[in-house]
Amino acid sequence: MGNLFLKKYSSTIKISFIILSILGASGCDSAKQDDPSLSDTKPSSQQGVTPQNRLIPGITDERLVNADSEPQNWLTHGGTYKEQRFSSLEQINLNNIEHLGLQWDFDLQGTRGLEATPIVVDGVMYVTGNWSRIYALDAKTGSLLWKYDPKVPPEWAVNLCCDVVNRGVAVYADKVFAGTLDGRLVAVNAKDGSLVWEVQTTPTDIPYSITGAPRVVKGNVIIGNGGGEFGVRGFVSAYDAETGAQNWRFYTVPGDPSKPFENPILEMAAKTWTGQWWKLGGGGTVWDSMSYDPELNLLYIGVGNGSPWNQNIRSPEGGDNLFLSSIVAVRPDTGEYVWHYQTTPGDSWDYTAAQQMVLADMELDGKLRKVIMQAPKNGFFYVLDRETGEFLSAEPFVNVSWATHVDKQTGRPAVVPGARYKQENFMGLPSPFGGHSWHSMSYSPDTGLVYIPAMDLPFNFQSDPNFQHNPIGVNLGIDGVAGAMPEDVNIRKAIKAMLKGYLLAWDPVKQEAAWSVEHKVSWNGGALSTAGGLLFQGNGIGNFNAYNAKNGDKMWSFNAQTGIVAAPVTYAIDGEQYVAILAGWGGIMPLLLGEAVADSAANKVNRVLVFKLGGDKQLPPLNVVKRDLNPPPQTASDDIVNHGRATYQQFCFNCHGDTVVSGGVLPDLRYSPFNLNNEAWKSVVLGGALSSKGMVSFKQILEESDVEAIRAYVIKRAHDKLAEETI
Repeated sequence: MGNLFLKKYSSTIKISFIILSILGASGCDSAKQDDPSLSDTKPSSQQGVTPQNRLIPGITDERLVNADSEPQNWLTHGGTYKEQRFSSLEQINLNNIEHLGLQWDFDLQGTRGLEATPIVVDGVMYVTGNWSRIYALDAKTGSLLWKYDPKVPPEWAVNLCCDVVNRGVAVYADKVFAGTLDGRLVAVNAKDGSLVWEVQTTPTDIPYSITGAPRVVKGNVIIGNGGGEFGVRGFVSAYDAETGAQNWRFYTVPGDPSKPFENPILEMAAKTWTGQWWKLGGGGTVWDSMSYDPELNLLYIGVGNGSPWNQNIRSPEGGDNLFLSSIVAVRPDTGEYVWHYQTTPGDSWDYTAAQQMVLADMELDGKLRKVIMQAPKNGFFYVLDRETGEFLSAEPFVNVSWATHVDKQTGRPAVVPGARYKQENFMGLPSPFGGHSWHSMSYSPDTGLVYIPAMDLPFNFQSDPNFQHNPIGVNLGIDGVAGAMPEDVNIRKAIKAMLKGYLLAWDPVKQEAAWSVEHKVSWNGGALSTAGGLLFQGNGIGNFNAYNAKNGDKMWSFNAQTGIVAAPVTYAIDGEQYVAILAGWGGIMPLLLGEAVADSAANKVNRVLVFKLGGDKQLPPLNVVKRDLNPPPQTASDDIVNHGRATYQQFCFNCHGDTVVSGGVLPDLRYSPFNLNNEAWKSVVLGGALSSKGMVSFKQILEESDVEAIRAYVIKRAHDKLAEETI
């Protein structure tokens, strides 16, 4: 039935993910807006501050290499350099999980998405909130030790594709390291949070950003960046942990071939491109995943999508476009290239390979292999030899329509005719949200399974015939106006029913699913597996769950009061095991595709939640303010409303939702008091009345008539909502 529906409406159902981030990442909710100037909320359970004579963590290379021997700590982003997100702690297990309860919570500043993995070192938890703020908390009590605010300019939010989020810190020696939304790498004192050094890692005249967590390898702090949707050129850099001096930089796509290449391997890569890609940026940002093998001395970096997305524009005569959508192995000491494997040659669908890369040793065909595993956006689960990059296997872990299979001899996908949408639209699976996005997966050596926050979402890829390169804005090469959701309520409901999110247990040896648990919404949190036989994951409707890792049976659940997208960790203090997770709804899907997450718990709560056996703390009741939908009369003509729809879909929906349907992160403009009065509306959109909250002025881009038309369209959609509520 779903396939018939998809076929019938393939020309009108265009589930939009086009990241047109010109509007900025904040809006006009006067009730509870995320304002960088607001002060912190103290933890409700502990008002005191731990004494400042706490020891500075002595994180050494040796401790990081042997992190699996310290299960009481969570020393690096993935738990260890292997990025398995598995803990050998087993005090909390299948036999006593029903006694797990909340021990403490801490409210973080702001109301936007939380994506960070806490780092726990010798009783101290280091975590980032939104706007790149860093916190140090007593991991036993929740007391705030210190906070560092890098004071990212709110107006920089206009340069972000995917919310004002940050995925965490790295800790090394006596310092804590984090990237900032405006491209800085900061090092702060681990004892008191004072700034030690900072360096601008990216150009400031191009819309680069950083949301990923740095890694520290052999004294080098390694950080990538984002901005692939905006026309940047990707690279990853290493900085001296003590001084902040840049030690090396590896560019992931070649620059202008008329100039000397920064790295000899880029001369080879340039032969896989056509046209004048360097004028468009190229993309290839290293915006999230890295892992490291100390024995092989190889650092693995995951490379993102092309810029523009549409290869027909970016590289018009085709080509593989290295190193887009690739896993690349380099030497962490120098950045020297060693090998690469490209998951999606000539990417044209935003199928990044920036997703988590897990290292493991496993028996394949009777031989013990050192492997690297990845479930990237393109929907295939890959197993490679991590020493050589040799392709071992790949099978689809979600529904895939862009390729029939990956050839076992060449390791290349068999792309279906028409998938590159040169002449006609292409209904693609997965969507640009991916079969798996940045949400962390977990590998359990006990079960041999990889646990993936998976998604099935279709997307109608359509080339933009009027594409013009914007040096400071979004550059996708896809028609975002035509890609909007239909406004017919019945079609929207039918489309929503197609969008699936689930927790998938995948056997990487057999390359098949072991079990799965379907979620109510598509956008859900990362996973953690433990030696206690448990698998933890939060979801979009606000439940933090524990499952039996062998069969997926739900063993325990906690109402977090808000949707969860981050991944949990576990640690131990004084012989007691704790489980921690950040709860705060946000990210790209809630910003863009509100219809897909209409059932989410979006209560603007931002907390660290920490559990242990016997914990009995209760969260305070939610103070939910009911909003009244009371739009002004519609006085504009149909032509003006239609112009407003087109303009909104071009400039506004990246933050306020496709066809003015909010996903709960930013204000729903249908309810905004500013749309009641045209002068008030113009004071925000043209006058910059809310620029301190990230809603920049658009007077350099939009005419007054455009702004009035957008308001007319918002009013129309508010009346549509009223009509739906009376059905």
